[in-house]
Amino acid sequence: MTTPNDKKRRDKKKKSVKRTEEKVMSNPDEVTAQNDAFPGILPIFGGKFSDLPISDLIKKALVDMDLTDMTEIQKQCIPHLLEGRDVMASAKTGSGKTLAFLIPVVDLMLKVGMQNRNGTGAIIISPTRELSLQTYSVLKELTAHTQLRIGLIMGGSNRQAEAKNLQKGVTILVAPPGRLLDHLTNTEDFLRHNLKTLVIDEADRLLDIGFELEMQQIVRLLPKDRQSLLFSATLNQRTHNLAKSALKTNCIMVGVNEGPEATVETLEQGYVICNPATKFSLLYTFLKRNKNKKVMVFMSSCMEVKLYYELLNFIDLPVQAIHGRQKQAKRTSTFLNFIKATSSILLCTDVGARGLDIPEVDWIVQYDPPDDPKDYIHRVGRTARAGKSGNALLILRPHELGLLDVLRESRVKMVEFEVAKNKMADVQAALEKLIESNYFLATSAQEAFKGIVRAYNSSKLRCLDVNQLDLAALAKTCGLKIVPKVDLGVDPSRKLDPKRMKRKMFAESKMGAAKRTKLYQKLD
Repeated sequence: MTTPNDKKRRDKKKKSVKRTEEKVMSNPDEVTAQNDAFPGILPIFGGKFSDLPISDLIKKALVDMDLTDMTEIQKQCIPHLLEGRDVMASAKTGSGKTLAFLIPVVDLMLKVGMQNRNGTGAIIISPTRELSLQTYSVLKELTAHTQLRIGLIMGGSNRQAEAKNLQKGVTILVAPPGRLLDHLTNTEDFLRHNLKTLVIDEADRLLDIGFELEMQQIVRLLPKDRQSLLFSATLNQRTHNLAKSALKTNCIMVGVNEGPEATVETLEQGYVICNPATKFSLLYTFLKRNKNKKVMVFMSSCMEVKLYYELLNFIDLPVQAIHGRQKQAKRTSTFLNFIKATSSILLCTDVGARGLDIPEVDWIVQYDPPDDPKDYIHRVGRTARAGKSGNALLILRPHELGLLDVLRESRVKMVEFEVAKNKMADVQAALEKLIESNYFLATSAQEAFKGIVRAYNSSKLRCLDVNQLDLAALAKTCGLKIVPKVDLGVDPSRKLDPKRMKRKMFAESKMGAAKRTKLYQKLD
């Protein structure tokens, strides 16, 4: 029997919970507080996928994928998602976020019995074509033993064929926001009124690229009665605003970014201080010694990637390349080739960095400094994923040492790697001779030089000052004897202040109490 007092107590409790939920949603920094606001709501599972109350078809696929143990983000998110709750989650790059949302999505589609005639039951939005392709590949493995129809739409593909597939019914759809919005507004009979789940992956990256308006339009065009998930490497006010428009106010907020370091524990990362004029020699030596491993090299401009791709392949050091000026079909095929390879070297700009789950990358090399600590973390996130070990190397010119302080403030800790000069290949003279004798390489070298300087000039970090860039040394790394002109208001003939350079070196030597590792020993 229910008394008026019982009803009052229940109403009071509901209001209290609602106030707690609204308080959590109002503060994007309190990413773990809400778990305590709902005691007893979360079923207790072990740390293995086999413990989850999910379809046996999914468990069979996970066994095929050789996956048994859940990562921390998976342990915290999956039970909530299986309960049907909206979730806003933040975790370090490489922590296993993709499976954290794919497993519940696939399980829900199986449990509600979604058929092709019912249209699209789940939409997964990824910021880039490459990440969409990667998510689709994992989804394909996860649904291998099911009859679910999955689909991928993205720019560069046949739009008419995509529209026909959507009209026939695609149960789980993966797409970048631009292409998705195109089909939502222009494709007739795109059945989405039965949508059960919306996943927004890499939300911070989506907003950084500039998809804020598109995301608002997409959210308005989709059914309101759905489960929504938002995953992001970082949570800030902008991602919080997106969550407010896409998620329910009582969403669960999960954060596993806590800890003394911003990168995963299995990542060994270090830096080398390199003479600017011998930077290419260092890179060549490193790649030559690691040609039987899987290596990603990040560079600052498309033309720089193009130059070193042409140059290294010309001198019989096979490498692949991904950059923003390539056609989409080329980028996709290169990406797939690198995924399949057991050993390969991939030169890329940051377009190839974010969210790509490339199996067993041994080394991440940052040939050029990142423009932001977040970029550094995203770059090194391509290795040491899902509990595996990995290595990262940052190559710095002497005047760039201030970047280490910026990274330390962002909880990135690294050791200094020493380079033995007698271990480095002396290829500078041969490089200059080759560039001088080959018109096409010489043209690429000049464009690469200009691209590097422009990228450097656009840096937001004060420690990366284009006026401190040794242009003559930079030209040498491109194989050029004469410094090309770049219209940035930078005088190619100027000389650096030697006293200022000495002060920077002395300051770094005082910080040198940290352990140093001989880089050439790590390569053997």
